[in-house]
Amino acid sequence: MLYGALPARRRDAQRNRAAIVRAASEVMTSAGSVIPMPEIARRAGVGQATLYRHFPDRPALAAAVIDHHLQRLETFAGSEACLPSLFRDLLREVLHTQVTMRPLVLLARRFDPGARDKYQKRLLAAFREPLRRAQSHGYVRRDVAPADLLLLFAMVHGVTESAEEVAGARAAADRCIDLLLDGVFNRAT
Repeated sequence: MLYGALPARRRDAQRNRAAIVRAASEVMTSAGSVIPMPEIARRAGVGQATLYRHFPDRPALAAAVIDHHLQRLETFAGSEACLPSLFRDLLREVLHTQVTMRPLVLLARRFDPGARDKYQKRLLAAFREPLRRAQSHGYVRRDVAPADLLLLFAMVHGVTESAEEVAGARAAADRCIDLLLDGVFNRAT
């Protein structure tokens, strides 16, 4: 091992970390705005000490959950399964994830600007090629730029924040998503 290099994680540590990220993803879809670390540990089947050994605080855990979801998006967006005709469904799914993972989004908005910028760049990079393909096949308006997608995310966030209760936020966000997507996509889709 080189000086300063980190040793590879043991398999059980890798499993624990993955279980914690999955459990955190589940908990972050709950109605509350607080992310209860003991509940995450319980759902992951690990002790709180194990959770905090992997993730010393909520922002570190939130960053891991965001990274997990971005990796899934990047994998799908780069696969052959990401057909141009499915771009609307892909965008809708990501917008719905933003709504259902409201506690995560609220926590991520408190990240330092550099971290938020890094995640936005990854998000746009994941959408760049699927958007281009959908445009070349006539599914999406040609004047839509990848950066325009950030406007969609901001609009949906604004709608969810304006509603008092979670059910109202989700209903308003669903309507907003429909209206936004109708503006992005060509009428024939």
